[in-house]
Amino acid sequence: MALNVADLLEHAVDAVPDRTAIICGDRRVTYKELDERANRLAHHLASRGVGKGDHVGIYSRNSIEALETMFATYKLRAISVAVNYRYVFEEVRYIADNADLVALVHERQYAPIVAEVLPHAPKLETIVVVEDGSDVEYAGVSYDEAIAAQSPERDFAERSADDVYILYTGGTTGFPKGVMWRHEDVWRALGGGLNYLTGEPVKDEWEMAENAKKGNGMVRLPISPLIHGAAQWAAFGAMFEGGTVVFVPQFDPDEIWRTVARERVNVLTITGDAMGVPLLDAYKQGSYDTSSLFALASHAALFSQTVKQAFLEQFPNLFMTDTIGSSESGFTGLGVVSKDSDHSQGPKVNFSKHAVLIGDDGALVEPKPGAVGKMARGGHVPIGYYKDPEKTKSIFVEVDGKRYVVPGDYARYEEDGTVTLLGRGSECINTGGEKVFPEEVEGALKSHPDVFDALVIGVADDRFGQGVAAIVQPREGAALDLAAVDAQVRTKIAGYKAPRKYWIVEQMFRQPSGKANYPAAKKHAEANPDAAQAVSK
Repeated sequence: MALNVADLLEHAVDAVPDRTAIICGDRRVTYKELDERANRLAHHLASRGVGKGDHVGIYSRNSIEALETMFATYKLRAISVAVNYRYVFEEVRYIADNADLVALVHERQYAPIVAEVLPHAPKLETIVVVEDGSDVEYAGVSYDEAIAAQSPERDFAERSADDVYILYTGGTTGFPKGVMWRHEDVWRALGGGLNYLTGEPVKDEWEMAENAKKGNGMVRLPISPLIHGAAQWAAFGAMFEGGTVVFVPQFDPDEIWRTVARERVNVLTITGDAMGVPLLDAYKQGSYDTSSLFALASHAALFSQTVKQAFLEQFPNLFMTDTIGSSESGFTGLGVVSKDSDHSQGPKVNFSKHAVLIGDDGALVEPKPGAVGKMARGGHVPIGYYKDPEKTKSIFVEVDGKRYVVPGDYARYEEDGTVTLLGRGSECINTGGEKVFPEEVEGALKSHPDVFDALVIGVADDRFGQGVAAIVQPREGAALDLAAVDAQVRTKIAGYKAPRKYWIVEQMFRQPSGKANYPAAKKHAEANPDAAQAVSK
């Protein structure tokens, strides 16, 4: 079976050619149009020497062209590398070098940065520019000219399930790293190739496309940028099934609700509180028709119980899920949010069929209540990190003859058989010998009505080695009473976990995907020691 992203998308094209595939603003393309445009771009890239195993960067906000470019590269057995659209010169230069880019498709507004990068990227010889309304000069060929000059035919060599897919991590704990997967493995782990509830595999490469013929397909709006694996696979998975994908180029809560109403969106995918809170605020202040919306899925970041319950108050019939996983592990667990659930200490999920906990001693943790270990996933797992064999060795282990990927998140088994995510071990705070996981404290902080967003970090402490501290963004117009916040936090978690120091900021340190940017938060605290506000013990 050719379990390859390009093949799976082409099967959907053949199944429902005239159905709308992608909508962005006032533009829309059918599956047939998408396929032909991607074929044209693939032929242009091939004419420039791009082929199997070559890396093509995409430096763009969410757009039709961004997804077409991904499709085009996979048709050639090349590899797409999504570049964070907020990156500036040094960051884009790093990605161009680390990922060995030979071609780059970018929006025109980023042309000045690309021009600055090019002298430092000798392998980067092909530039294609997408018009975005900007009035800046660029080098290369325009996207529209490139595809207009090429054939729309699908005349490419056979592809393989072993072709490589690369997803660069968000860089929350350092420089971004390219996680390499086989196409079949990443499809099984993230793209619908396994039933998330049963763990059973999709039987063959045509099953999803055949299902597309049986209905009109759901309309999905993945809000996160396509640099984020959750957004890429929300889009790919929807299209494998013949659904319609809707994009809003940048996160704008009001525009998202207007789009939900205009395009009759059925499913929203978000990245935790970072997107959930502003979406709720905008919804409460506006008047939007959301009658088409029946599901909301959160991925890859803290989705606190406070925010979940606020969504259910506004949308009592909404089916909400909280999914945990990572670029390295793929789907690990799924929790269905209900009105009476209490996840104040972190997401509480049902583990996937292939997920386990592994102790610090390297052995499997027995699934009994209270047992803690690092989350691990077997079965379909990545190849490793691109050009980083040492880092690759650090996240793969073999237990009882099975290979597992262990990204570093800790979790705890519960009495009801579920698992509670505690947080990433690298960010765990050791205060006087007690372990404190930031996400647990962040959830407690956000239960206070005046706290809009929060990140929790460890700071030097003469007595305890490390102390718990918080970077907090108040709600607009709120005068934050830290004593009241502290009192609220202590009703949710043990007192030793409560922050002793606070830094108040106007804008939280997060990646465009919504993931926490802990290194930036720590730098802010270190650079502004006098701005810290202490709370008495």
